Amino acid sequence: MNIEFFAPLGRAFDRMKRALFQPFDLRKWFIVGFAAFLAGLTDARSGGGFWGNPAGKRKGGDPGDVFRMPYEVWDWIVAHPGWMIAIAVLLLVVIAIGIALAWVSARAKFVFLDNVVRDHALIARPWREYVREGNSFFLWNLVLGVVCALVSLPYLVFCFLSLKALYESTSSGAVLIVPGILYGLGMMVIFFLFGFVSLMLKDFVLPIMYRDRTGTLPAVRKFMTILGPRLLHFIGYALLLFFLLLGIGAVVLLAGCVTCCLGFVILMIPYIGAVVLLPVSYTLRAYSVEFLQQFGNDFHVIPVLGNVPPETPPVLA
Repeated sequence: MNIEFFAPLGRAFDRMKRALFQPFDLRKWFIVGFAAFLAGLTDARSGGGFWGNPAGKRKGGDPGDVFRMPYEVWDWIVAHPGWMIAIAVLLLVVIAIGIALAWVSARAKFVFLDNVVRDHALIARPWREYVREGNSFFLWNLVLGVVCALVSLPYLVFCFLSLKALYESTSSGAVLIVPGILYGLGMMVIFFLFGFVSLMLKDFVLPIMYRDRTGTLPAVRKFMTILGPRLLHFIGYALLLFFLLLGIGAVVLLAGCVTCCLGFVILMIPYIGAVVLLPVSYTLRAYSVEFLQQFGNDFHVIPVLGNVPPETPPVLA
């Protein structure tokens, strides 16, 4: 079995051109773009927050300030119980919103895949049709996120305490450089490992669930029959996708600079940005399925290019 990397990408690009540009239908762009927007709600995660400085202004450059900061923040929270309750409530609200968005995203991934596979622009029908598969996929992703947190958070605490003890024993920041780099590499390994698992679920297990109309566990078992013997091919797929995203990011950055940051403003509008980047998300969604189809008829999801029957709307009395 000859597994190719660029031929499936070419077929996915051709499918995107036929679906979005031959002919160009703005209404279809907005409908499919809405599905892509919902499907990608939790794919690109960004974080940020405001941290007060309860100890007042501090000068940078001293690692001791970093090691003392968590204790000072905790002392400040204990001294202000009202803020502690407010922070706890806010944290619960943020977690609840994140879980709700993850559920919507999991369900919408099947909607977006259905639009790519069948070359139509529908939201409500695939949303209802793949409710069982979407809920199953959501639960698996939720468990994966919890496991990732249970692994990474204790590791971060271990790194912090280890570096703190090393600094206190020598009072020199220079001794932290090599251990800090090693701990950072360990954190990268953890993130890359869980990122790879998440990518395999989204790009390959989900299409198997869509094709076989099954839950996540049977789809995972089926996918493992090809992942084990062809692990290097899937690692190559992940690396190629990584460099593709880097190239796309460079193009977007250049376009934003050329338009005097107007392009950045447009892309920051969530739904509009998803519509503008629909050719990219459409191609990548089709690429994963085209790559999967190389492993045999049991993994065929997309019909042969050009043989997708048109969607016939129901006749209303």
